[in-house]
Amino acid sequence: MKYRILLVEDDETMVDILKRNLEKWGYLVHVAEDFQNVMQEFQDFEPQLVLMDISLPFYNGYYWCGEIRKVSKVPVIFLSSSGDDMNLVMAINLGADDFVAKPFRMEVLTAKIQAVLRRTYTFGTASPSVLTHKGLTLNLDTSVLSYGQEKLELGKNEFGILRTLMEHPGKIIERSVLIRNLWETESFIDDNTLTVNVTRLRRRLEDIGLKNYILTRKGMGYYVEE
Repeated sequence: MKYRILLVEDDETMVDILKRNLEKWGYLVHVAEDFQNVMQEFQDFEPQLVLMDISLPFYNGYYWCGEIRKVSKVPVIFLSSSGDDMNLVMAINLGADDFVAKPFRMEVLTAKIQAVLRRTYTFGTASPSVLTHKGLTLNLDTSVLSYGQEKLELGKNEFGILRTLMEHPGKIIERSVLIRNLWETESFIDDNTLTVNVTRLRRRLEDIGLKNYILTRKGMGYYVEE
């Protein structure tokens, strides 16, 4: 698996060094270009880790870390030329996972990245605390769905349907599988009950701008695009 890293850094020389070296280590790196709208790039790229400079045009890294934490628990590592304790404390308090002071050795940064990724995606829970797909983020702990500036608190069945589909993008999930996942049985469950739940969920998604997110394969089941 190639981990996706979003690099938010305005120093072009530093960007070139980081991108070239991280790609050598097998990471997929996207460099943020619009420093007024970092969240849009975050949602479009759906990174598994963010490398963020503190000093940025328009809004600093602390601001963007706070915005990311509103919708995602994806790990954030701060890069800064100011390595004093106050910056470190502030970074951690805002939800950052690590802090690297400039200048740094590439080997040190790479080791920290590997440690954070291991801790987040291997040593933590068997499944991630959030699912992301096409700019949509589903928090598995709170059942809250985020899309852009919109948030939805999902009901039990809505959450179960969406989680199952997001965990298997591109795969058709049979109606019988969804029924078993939601009600742990197919007995005494009217097939129309699932249709009603999916219809309600689709309507709520459309209200926040996600039209045709859940697709139907007639006679088979439902899916979301890969």
